[in-house]
Parts: sequence; C-alpha cells; structure tokens
Amino acid sequence: MRKLSFLVLYLFIQSVTPLLAQPTERLIKIWVAPNHSDWTYKNGEPVKFDVTVLENSNAVKDVKIYYEIGPEKMTPLKKDSIVLKEGKITLDGGTMKSAGFLRCVVTAKIDGVTYRNLATAGFEPLTLKPTVEMPADFIQFWDKAKAELAEVPVDARMTLMPERCTETVNVYHVNLQNFAKGTRLYGILCIPKKAGKYPALLKVPGAGVRAYNGDVAMAEKGIITFEIGIHGIPVNMDPNVYTVLGAGALKGYQNYNLDDRDRFYYKRVYLGCVRANDFLVGLQQFDGVNLGVTGGSQGGALSVITAALDPRVQCLGAFYPALSDVTGYLKGRAGGWPHYFDPSNIAFNNTKEKIATCGYYDVVNFAKQLKKPAWFSWGFNDETCPPTSMYAAYNSITAPKSLLLVLETGHWTYPEQYDKLNQWLIAKLTGH
Repeated sequence: MRKLSFLVLYLFIQSVTPLLAQPTERLIKIWVAPNHSDWTYKNGEPVKFDVTVLENSNAVKDVKIYYEIGPEKMTPLKKDSIVLKEGKITLDGGTMKSAGFLRCVVTAKIDGVTYRNLATAGFEPLTLKPTVEMPADFIQFWDKAKAELAEVPVDARMTLMPERCTETVNVYHVNLQNFAKGTRLYGILCIPKKAGKYPALLKVPGAGVRAYNGDVAMAEKGIITFEIGIHGIPVNMDPNVYTVLGAGALKGYQNYNLDDRDRFYYKRVYLGCVRANDFLVGLQQFDGVNLGVTGGSQGGALSVITAALDPRVQCLGAFYPALSDVTGYLKGRAGGWPHYFDPSNIAFNNTKEKIATCGYYDVVNFAKQLKKPAWFSWGFNDETCPPTSMYAAYNSITAPKSLLLVLETGHWTYPEQYDKLNQWLIAKLTGH
C-alpha cells in the first residue's frame, strides 16, 4: 500500500511539473514592479517602475544595476545603468500611445554572479486587436481536413501498464491511427476501474519531445484522462530517446513545411487532437457528453484549437497559449511563440507562402470559432508567449471566457493556478 501511494504521488508530480517550473530561488533578488497595483494603465498614462535589490530581505546598498525599458520583445527605447546608494530606485518608464505592453528588465552583477528580473506594464490590453489575417477559406480548409480524417479508421491499440495502475485506476499506453493510414498517435490513458460512466479530459502537450505519465490524480477523481504526444512516437520510451530525437530529427519541428498549408507539421498535430477525441468518445466508460481539453503553452494553443475544431468539446482550460498572433512582429509588435518573424527568424520566414500558412494555424483564428466556455491564466512577464499575442487571441473570443491573471509570472505557474484550473475543469465536467 505504501509503495502504491508513493507511485500515485510520483505520477501526480510528474504530470504537473511542466506547468510548475517556477524560477529557482536565489541569494540576491531583484524586485521590479509597475506603480499601479494591477500593472495596467490607460494609453498615454505614464508608468514608473519601482526597483529594489535584496539580500536576506534587506536592500543591498551601493549596487550597480543595468536596465532596459521598451515594448516587450522589441528594441529597448531606453538603456542605462545607475548605482543604487540605498538599494532601491523608481525608474521613469514613459508610456505607450496605443494598446500593448511596456517592459522594464533589470540586471545586477554581484560577486561575479548576474541576477535578472523584469516587470511589464499593460496598456489597455483588452482592446488589443490581432494582426493575423483570417483566410477566406479557413472553415472550408479545416472541414475538408476533418472529413478526410473521419475516413481513416481509429484502429486503437491499448496496452495495460500494470506498474502504473493503482487500486482505483487502470493506466494504458495507447496508440491510434492518425490523419493517414499508417501514421500513429500515442498517449497515456487513465481510466477509473469502478464500473460506470465518466466525463473525459484530453491533455495536450507543451512544446518539445518527451515521455508522458498520464494524469492518474484526475482519474482518481472520476474523470477519464488521455495525455497525448504529438510526434507519432511511443510516449513510454527511455528518456534518452527523446533527448536524441529532440536534438536531431525533431529539432525545430514547429518550422517544418511552413511554406505549405497542407504539409505543415502542425496539420497532423491539430488533426491528431481531434483523433484523440474520437478515441475518447468511443470508450464504453465515457458518459457521452462531458469532454474537456487542457494544456499549457503549445498545449494551451492546442486546447483552443481542439475546442474550435471539435464541437464535442464542452470546455477548455489553458495556460499561456502559444502560436497566437504570430504575425505581430510584421506589424511592429510582439508575436507569439515560436516567433516565426522575430529578428532572428524574419529573414528566413518572411515569405508570402509562410505568412499565408500561418493564417490557417494561428490560435487567433480558432479563438474566433469557439462556442463553449474557456478558462485561461497567464502573467504579464511571459517572455516565451508574449501577453500582446495572448490578448490578441483572448480578445477574439465571443464565447464565455475567464482569465486568471497572475501578473508577476512568466512562462510558469504557481501551484494555486493549477489548483484553480483543476477546480474549474472538475466543476464543468462533473457539475460539482
């Protein structure tokens, strides 16, 4: 029994770790904060950034800081350095004349170690409009793709994983036929052992190449969970296999065939999420109605996309969705991960064909199609998925929606955010 309890705890920790990657605590802390408690300003309103350098919770005197202030992900408008006699200062951040985010990044080098932190002021973010264009045949393109998928048999194959099962949950390694005959999609299914009908939750992954453990903890609460990979490879192999693939054949997969909407890598990924739902709704234990989807970053994007493509989805929960308004850089502002058009990529990707493909795959255009409730959470300090890009998608949603802002967070979450997401999903899927 004790060994089983440790197994459940281990699997739970593994399932939430990608969303809980908080920055490591360090000896020296740099606190940066806008002078409005909600970090939000009206266009044209001046912002000031309060900066304090701390050691053992006391201000570090006579410390030299370097700071940059400017629109997020853009060339800084102001760069300077100053010695803080008392370890603190208030910096004039200027303002923004239109909706967006102004960021202050502060660094200090103490005893040979560089410390860094930032804060980001939002200017009327709920008025941000997307830059990405909606293709005239967007709906038709995806309707055709789903119709072609429906012609391919699911061909589900389930292998029980006794070492991961608990007293109340069975765990399976599952592989399905994906968008074309011979292609496969893999994931971990966790399903309550007790006879009955249950809601189901599809868990879609963040970027990268890795193994998956499944969500036993949620299944213990009476919800079928299916955590999938997107690369068409088993998700229970030795970790070194994924390291090698991530550094080799699958390195930069998000760029593969970006110049062709029909061959772009994410087409198989998006359709694979719908195929995963085909499998879930076909389980005899599924209650026939309550199906949700959740994920963070790339998984946040896939949550929105899956809910938009598949009317069977009743709710979605997402942390910091990637792939949102990726063309922002072409209009002089931050675009979403994977930053196809930022200064390091624009020379290679700024072609008519690649820009056109982005329109068919951008989260913004799927967000416009949502009809079921959506829950989101992110922070203003995200440097991977810029808030400018995420608000462009969020503001495009006309379905019921809610946003939990945890302002200081970057591309990570606090445990409380994950708890609130789970509470929301359980309420939506079970009614209590």
